[in-house]
Amino acid sequence: MLGIFDRIGAAGLSVAHVLLAACVTVHVLFHKRDVGASIGWIGLAWLSPIFGSILYVIFGINRVKRRANQMRDSRPARLSAEPAASPPGRDDHLAALERAGDQITQRPAERGNAVAVLHNGDEAYPEMIAAIDAAEASVALSSYIFRADDAGGAFIDALIRARRRRVQVRVLIDGIGGGYFLSPAYEKLRRHDVPAFRFMHSPLPWRMPFLNLRTHRKILALDGRIAFTGGLNIGGENRLSDRRRHPVRDTHFRVEGPVVAQLVEAFADNWLLAAGENLAGEAWFPRLQEVGEAVGRVILSGPDEDLEKIELMILEAIACARQSIKVVTPYFLPDDRLVTALALASMRGVGVDVVVPAHGNHLLVDWAMRAQIGPLVAAGCRIWRSPPPFDHSKLMTVDGIWCLIGSANWDVRSFRLNFELNVEIYHADIVRKIDELMATRRGVLTTAAELDRLPLPVKLIDNAARLMLPYL
Repeated sequence: MLGIFDRIGAAGLSVAHVLLAACVTVHVLFHKRDVGASIGWIGLAWLSPIFGSILYVIFGINRVKRRANQMRDSRPARLSAEPAASPPGRDDHLAALERAGDQITQRPAERGNAVAVLHNGDEAYPEMIAAIDAAEASVALSSYIFRADDAGGAFIDALIRARRRRVQVRVLIDGIGGGYFLSPAYEKLRRHDVPAFRFMHSPLPWRMPFLNLRTHRKILALDGRIAFTGGLNIGGENRLSDRRRHPVRDTHFRVEGPVVAQLVEAFADNWLLAAGENLAGEAWFPRLQEVGEAVGRVILSGPDEDLEKIELMILEAIACARQSIKVVTPYFLPDDRLVTALALASMRGVGVDVVVPAHGNHLLVDWAMRAQIGPLVAAGCRIWRSPPPFDHSKLMTVDGIWCLIGSANWDVRSFRLNFELNVEIYHADIVRKIDELMATRRGVLTTAAELDRLPLPVKLIDNAARLMLPYL
């Protein structure tokens, strides 16, 4: 009799496995675009009975997009920039890039902005804190890392002061980057009644289905009129004058003008997702006037609704380039599409220069990056290794006309998993300043002969690390 029950139990498990695996297969075929990922999930579901299907339900389904769309459907209309007649588009060879941006982002390229370049926390932090102290209506701050050290403490104190003078303050700290188990900055803000949330965080691991989906956006917006964005986190390591053991060099930007409304909108969407609160009205979205000559547009990337949009804009910019493509990034792990696009640009005579740290802060990334750059070097791209301190800047320019600034690294995580924010800018003077900055970061040029001389065990390790590109 026991044998009959055993056979019935085994048959039931087999039926359950087939049904679950079939459901996973159907869901993958309808919702996954990446062929490799699709094959991997389907194979796991069929070859790992029941357990593989459970893993897919936990990690493979994008619940963020559904949740975000539901919340956005309920949000009120927001007061944004002053409507104006759209000026004529570009008439140079980057007109195609601007038109593509209209379609990719579904946001207008805003005229009339002023943009200032800020170097490291030494320049950026004092301006940011002064702007918080001058705010009269609202302060929105989002950061991946927010430490409670001397540098972060000055921000915490400024935010508390703003709250006490009845400014609307909202602070968003990533649930992993800001500290998974302990987040002293968040805790101090909450103790002083400052509205703060940890993005997609739960102290209970089984309630963290979004463990791999982080907000990497860096936004500080004041009164809806002034904003700061770029690659800079909040922590003492970003102030080179502090002479920390592991200093971090970075680049940040102060932005004024109509494009600020798009930056506040990006913060408001993440705040809605994390806190369930709509931010609207004059305090957050005042009427904005033109204050400069730069054309700017926010480009978002994230698992909610903006999947791969930053990567698509980069691909289009590479395709439009005629003279130069210059990149600075701390993590250079592009997928095959970007590698091919850069290689082809070099082959058609475009000067391609990529600056990466000589020594990164993640050894596995260094190994994978070394394996990834071989085809680019062979195609004539110049890969430069910048000397210490570790450079965390994320910058790109094309033809001395266009630049891309913001939070996204050149890796799969930034393009497909993280919530990222970049800003494209058309302005020759700003691009010239960034080009000059990138020129100072160039160190040793990587050569094909150097890569060929690497010992076989090193090449094996590098190429094995490269297989982890989707997860680094």
